[in-house]
Amino acid sequence: MPAAADATAERIREVNTAYHDLAAASYDSKWGIDFGDTGREQVVAKLSKALGGELGTWGHALEIGAGTGYFSLNLMAAGHIAELTATDIAPGMLEALRANADSLDLDVDTVVTDAENLPFPDESFDLVLGHAVLHHIPNLNAAAAEFFRVLKPGGTLVFCGEPSANGDRIAALPKRAAVAMAPLWRRAVGAGARDDHGGSDPDYGHAMEAEVDVHAFDPGAIRDLLGDAGFADVHIRGEELLANLYGWMLRTVESTADPDEVPRRWRLFAFHSYLALQRVDTSLLEPHLPPQIFYNLVLSATKPA
Repeated sequence: MPAAADATAERIREVNTAYHDLAAASYDSKWGIDFGDTGREQVVAKLSKALGGELGTWGHALEIGAGTGYFSLNLMAAGHIAELTATDIAPGMLEALRANADSLDLDVDTVVTDAENLPFPDESFDLVLGHAVLHHIPNLNAAAAEFFRVLKPGGTLVFCGEPSANGDRIAALPKRAAVAMAPLWRRAVGAGARDDHGGSDPDYGHAMEAEVDVHAFDPGAIRDLLGDAGFADVHIRGEELLANLYGWMLRTVESTADPDEVPRRWRLFAFHSYLALQRVDTSLLEPHLPPQIFYNLVLSATKPA
């Protein structure tokens, strides 16, 4: 559900800061974020899709809305980023990112900032990247101008995990089905009902969740946005259809149960079956269907040299 049409940019920033600070401690477990081989394979695959298959290695990267570090830390651990500055509007997220970086023995700078006013000199970075962040930013034109400003000539812009305009509609169907089947699923796996929220949505169960998402994207609108900011060579591809439908169903039924009572064997089954559907999407659907069909969009562009 998007923020209200009359929500101010200041309100959107305030709510995103508070919401993501609250979410930080449980974010990795909620979304199944992995910093091992599986996580690295996932983000490298996303990067490859966004770039149209041409992987590179960048000297100094800037991540926008870095969260707990899923995208950039895995890319750094995989050898695609040499130096990283991670930014987020929520200090709690960057605290979690620093803990993840320490566990991976990675040296990372962190800066609390919003995307529309980056505190960095012109032409500072070889790569600007982000994952599931553009849809939270109130003023995308200002943010795109900042991305262009801080990139070096010839630098690369990459964003993944951005919801398409079809995203909410796609997610709504499995959510509704999962709510209906949740009591039967809990009995089947032997888990009791969760008593701290009603189970209608797999999120954090507070009112702010309805205000943090601002945009859903059409590929043409993204092309126009980046072109107006000065970027060239814009590449956009869709990502996840079957995996998304299945993933939202899993997260929704799991959200209705006491998390301590969900069996490990179920979690392993859910995780590996989700990865299997990701592979089906990647190999059979994503190369042949238009981007707007999918739940997420991945994109890249360059700053002309």
